Amino acid sequence: MKKGISDLDKIFVQGLEVECVIGVWEWERQIKQRLIIDLEMAWDISRAAASDQLEDTLSYKDVAKQVSAYVIETQANLVERLAEGIATLLIDEFQVVWCKVRINKRGAVTGARDVGVQIERGQS
Repeated sequence: MKKGISDLDKIFVQGLEVECVIGVWEWERQIKQRLIIDLEMAWDISRAAASDQLEDTLSYKDVAKQVSAYVIETQANLVERLAEGIATLLIDEFQVVWCKVRINKRGAVTGARDVGVQIERGQS
């Protein structure tokens, strides 16, 4: 029987804070703003559970490091671009079969605590 996404194990990184250049307005391009990124990635943890070895799992430290570097280097205008790029990075570089990426650009809208985007992507 084939497993669906909801049947897969998930590894997550929640509340990853990255200071970066982001935004469409000229003043935004002159400053760094803080993004808060949540990641959820489908990963079969059975091998790591049996071996108890880091090399048998998805290293959330490596994921966080590469995602942070990508966000800083990209200097995107839109969080939508970052979300799509992060999902592609997770699928291509870490071979996750599915991921959820949520980017919060807190403070971007007066009166709103949180604003941003959330996407889900899987391998084609």
